[in-house]
Amino acid sequence: MVVKKSSIRLHECIAAFLLFFIFTLTSVDLHAQDTGRLRGVVTDSLNGEALAYGNVFIEELKTGATTDDRGYFYISSIPANKTYKLLVSYVGYESKSLQFVVQPNHITELDVKLNPASIELQTIEKIGQKVAEYNATDIGLERIAVKELEMMPKGVETDVFRSLQYIPGVRSTGDVSARYYVRGGESNQNLVLLNGATIYNPFHALGLFSVIDPDMVNTMEFYKGGFTSEFGGRLSSVLKLVTKDGNKNRISGTATASLLTAKGLVEGPIPYGSFIVTGRKSHNTDILKKFLNDQTAPFDFYDLSFKLNYGNPSFIPGSKFVIHGFFSGDKLKNDNPLKEDFSWSNDVLGFSWFQVYDSPLFSEINLSMSNFNGEVIPNLSSVKPRKNEVRDLTLKLDFNYIFDDRDEVAAGIHINTVDTKLYLENGAGVLTDIHSTGANLSVYAKYKLLQWEEFGADFGGRMNLTGLSKDGNFFIEPRISLTYRPINLISFKAAFGIYQQELTTISSENEVISLFEPYVIVPDYLETPRSTHYTLGVDLILSEAIKLGVETYYKKLDNITSINDNKRYEEDPDLLSGDGDSYGIESQIKYSKEPISITASYALSYSYKEVEGWLYYPRYDSRHALNLTFEVNVGAGWHASAIWVFNTGLPFTPIIGYYDKLFMSDFRGPWDIYENYIPYSVLGDKNYHRLPNYHRLDLSLSKKFEFSFAKLSLDFSIINVYNRENIFYFDRSTGEQVNMLPFLPTATVKVEI
Repeated sequence: MVVKKSSIRLHECIAAFLLFFIFTLTSVDLHAQDTGRLRGVVTDSLNGEALAYGNVFIEELKTGATTDDRGYFYISSIPANKTYKLLVSYVGYESKSLQFVVQPNHITELDVKLNPASIELQTIEKIGQKVAEYNATDIGLERIAVKELEMMPKGVETDVFRSLQYIPGVRSTGDVSARYYVRGGESNQNLVLLNGATIYNPFHALGLFSVIDPDMVNTMEFYKGGFTSEFGGRLSSVLKLVTKDGNKNRISGTATASLLTAKGLVEGPIPYGSFIVTGRKSHNTDILKKFLNDQTAPFDFYDLSFKLNYGNPSFIPGSKFVIHGFFSGDKLKNDNPLKEDFSWSNDVLGFSWFQVYDSPLFSEINLSMSNFNGEVIPNLSSVKPRKNEVRDLTLKLDFNYIFDDRDEVAAGIHINTVDTKLYLENGAGVLTDIHSTGANLSVYAKYKLLQWEEFGADFGGRMNLTGLSKDGNFFIEPRISLTYRPINLISFKAAFGIYQQELTTISSENEVISLFEPYVIVPDYLETPRSTHYTLGVDLILSEAIKLGVETYYKKLDNITSINDNKRYEEDPDLLSGDGDSYGIESQIKYSKEPISITASYALSYSYKEVEGWLYYPRYDSRHALNLTFEVNVGAGWHASAIWVFNTGLPFTPIIGYYDKLFMSDFRGPWDIYENYIPYSVLGDKNYHRLPNYHRLDLSLSKKFEFSFAKLSLDFSIINVYNRENIFYFDRSTGEQVNMLPFLPTATVKVEI
């Protein structure tokens, strides 16, 4: 048992950090006597939900802002004592114009409510497009609207993680898995945050689907590299999900049924706030046979979430309190005692306090608890038992201040304690029993230089004062992100960052399908895994309807962990340390003009891993990837889409021969040396061969109906329209070819009241 304790007194670190932050704010001129400020929030007029990443534009000044993930916007340095026209637009909503006046040295507050556009409307008016944050330091950032998810063809039903696999730079090992790999990184190097809390194993049905129900999501940000200093603990990517607050105007609900699950949502107002509760349960898993080569899959899974919001101006003006929870569970119980069973669960509870002050200062306190339990129960099968527990308790204090010249300073303190337990037995019968506890205390600070419209910069760093692992103490992670726009039609972007990760999973490259990846704190005999990101990009606005983006990257991975497949004795290490690197170029061109949207993306990438002098391709390395997406808003509530995907073949380890191994079930006899032999496969060089190319066409058609008492949505999708036989793997015991999804029609019905 290994226990880590901090030698630094926590209160001294926090006090010093706060003094530095206050000094930074008070060392500049915070007030301009002849200007004022505008701050507000943009919401849906029907339910009060925040509208994130909308456009806010002051017509007379030709300037504006974009709403953040809470719907807030802030515009400084507005000449006082004048009347202005504010134009607010959001895709799918009717644009709005309203007048306002600002007072000298004063913040004017606006609450803007937008009306959803009628489903009969084909062309949605857009205004204030100049507010596209020309100097935003957003290289590697993808913002995905939940409405866009609903329009994609569905593999049984809408899935958050599967939608990421259409983004250039993101790979999967097949359409039967929701696991994703970003720019040459392992799946465990992706941070998934739900309302600020970490989800450790966010998958249902052994990785076939994500546990995140899209119906509960309000905003979704995906950083595929070069993410800034407020994020830590992972080497490759960050997926930030914020759930809906709930209808602030009336009690409402939805019910949805697919071929796999039934789910419901209830939301409504409470005094000075709102609530939302969602739930999903599997009801028929026969369709999963399509994912599992026609084998029976007796899965039983559920997920449940809730969120309570409270903001009473008479209690603490400008405050918002949130309590949220998320619970999911999976069981696979076979009737056949010769097959193994699986069980795992996620439990998350969190509290946050978001505060807006009379000055342009924002702060947030976030406390969360995240637990994961997973177990493989072998029964009478040959599978070895495995069990994993993770206990995570995290406290975050974040501050953000906006200056009159639009520059921003942000800082925060993050305290994270983690306890992991792992029990497993490898193929040689050697036991592993690890219990580790650690605490990470980190601080970050950054300065966003946004005062010049043609140039933007995000300079920051993250310092780990104590670490979960022995090697994680006193490590500094510098981060920088730059944007330069010499003319309105083109912008150049760059990012650099160093990252470390003190938690890892135990998985083997020799596993054709990775069903169970337990988490552990990196043991003391290994160095902490770290990565360095270098990213360059260019964005081109070819016309009002056509945009082109190109990014190139290089990622260096150091001390990445790999399972020791050759462990023979208990004293042998469970994990080995290796290195890796990846590089590539990604491009995306998009044409968007109502009622048609066309997107084409291409990625060329290379990934390598080296462990104990052995250099090989990781199992998710694919050289070329091409995605083509076509969407059309037919009108009258009809919407159609098509997606064609092409990837070059993934690496696999070939079988070069077999040998007969003598097996004695009873040493007391009698023995028959001619019948007690079992054939064993001999593997070639790791991941030396590649599967054939993969391609697939998916189609989707949806229709929305509006009645006086309810709304009805019907979705029909076809996966793999021309029934391409894409190879998933070759069964090593039989040599049989196992394919991915065949031709698969699915349907979903959703009712909103």
